[in-house]
Amino acid sequence: MTDFRDTKRYRVTHRTEYRYSDLVTGSYGRGFLTPRDSLRQRCVAHRLVIDPEPADRSTSRDTYGNISSYFHVTTPHRALTIISDSIVDVGLPTADLYTSGPALQPWEAARPAGMQGALATDFTLDLTPPEITDEVRDYAAPSFAPGRPLVEVLRDLANRIYTDFTYRSGSTTVSTRVNEVLTAREGVCQDFARLAIACLRANGLAACYVSGYLATNPPPGKDRMIGIDATHAWASVWTPQQAGQHEWMGLDPTNDALVDQRYIVVGRGRDYADVPPLRGIIYTNSKRSVIDVGVDVVPFEGDELYA
Repeated sequence: MTDFRDTKRYRVTHRTEYRYSDLVTGSYGRGFLTPRDSLRQRCVAHRLVIDPEPADRSTSRDTYGNISSYFHVTTPHRALTIISDSIVDVGLPTADLYTSGPALQPWEAARPAGMQGALATDFTLDLTPPEITDEVRDYAAPSFAPGRPLVEVLRDLANRIYTDFTYRSGSTTVSTRVNEVLTAREGVCQDFARLAIACLRANGLAACYVSGYLATNPPPGKDRMIGIDATHAWASVWTPQQAGQHEWMGLDPTNDALVDQRYIVVGRGRDYADVPPLRGIIYTNSKRSVIDVGVDVVPFEGDELYA
């Protein structure tokens, strides 16, 4: 069993409801909704409740180690509800993750090399169609001064994106390109994560897209509002092993932060398309549909999921 430092236990409830203007006779779905285990995280319990009840369902692991859930609903329906309920232990990052070793070495030293970096090289490659453009390289350049410590590069890049861009819900879609975000200077968390990843890959670093949840604290004197949270996205950078351990260093440009104990990882991939929370196919004559999503992340002291 992994020895987590100063573990915090969270209960994560992720509720998705689709409503249709006409009858749906069949629905196939696949998603990444189960928190994954890692050096600093353990999924204690998880259940996926689907209404109507699927005629067929299964789970599997993809090439990156993420847990994928599949379901097929054959009962005719006008609404489909998927509730993912998890209990997750999250420990602090490795004590010296941001203060010694690769973090303080020149960022160029974190480029994957040799046998140790072989499995990370996939995360240095551009996407198809390409996202690494001259505009991305120009935007990245001020953060990547030669010989600058890696942790300073990550902090500076996260801060610049946070400062230069406006978070505007609904301003983009999952198909929005990085260059479009650069031009508009606005977006949401997945856009800022993808921009950071493009900047990192443009300089030869291995960077992955991370999908998960963020435990947020209310302002002083304010009660926590249930239901305001959503899925979150950030970027992580591969670093050479230190003392036999390996951990990706995470940066969250949406919040101008390095990843800490508040971040709960569900999926890692090269891009959003590798780890979407849900996607699927339906058979219907419906002309309209509505989707409502709500995520609650709350401290939890038990070890069981209740109805």
